[in-house]
Amino acid sequence: MNHMTTQRRQRGATLIVGLIMLVLVTLMMVTAFMLSSTNLKSVGNMQYRDEATAAANAAIEEVISTAAIFVTPVAKTITVGSYSVSVAKPECLYVIPIVINSSGDQNPGIHIEGIVASGASGYLETYWDIAVTVNDAMSGTGVETHQGIKITLPSDPNPCP
Repeated sequence: MNHMTTQRRQRGATLIVGLIMLVLVTLMMVTAFMLSSTNLKSVGNMQYRDEATAAANAAIEEVISTAAIFVTPVAKTITVGSYSVSVAKPECLYVIPIVINSSGDQNPGIHIEGIVASGASGYLETYWDIAVTVNDAMSGTGVETHQGIKITLPSDPNPCP
């Protein structure tokens, strides 16, 4: 009889240990699921940010592909894929007049037909800052980037008033 009582107690203990193990395994699975969904959100946010940065860079390339934006600086909005990119009016930081034959260099880097003498060339090295902002309402992504540009422009009309 003593032998049967011990077996009944063991069956009850096995049930309790089994339930505790089941709860622990369930908690581990819930934790793993929560961590994986958090990681998935993080990766998605990184992808949205990278896409917005690529859209900003594409807009900058489109803006600087012609010198017109530097002759008449104006703000504009460009659509790149599904992103609306706001390009601020380019800001002229400073200018340096280009002087012909101002160094002993045999190839001074600028050749203007018909001008042989030293002095002002009629051109300026201009340095610009272009600010670009991308805000995507659907994903909540916001990216702001700046691009520095150096471009040679005629001094008349003055590109940097």
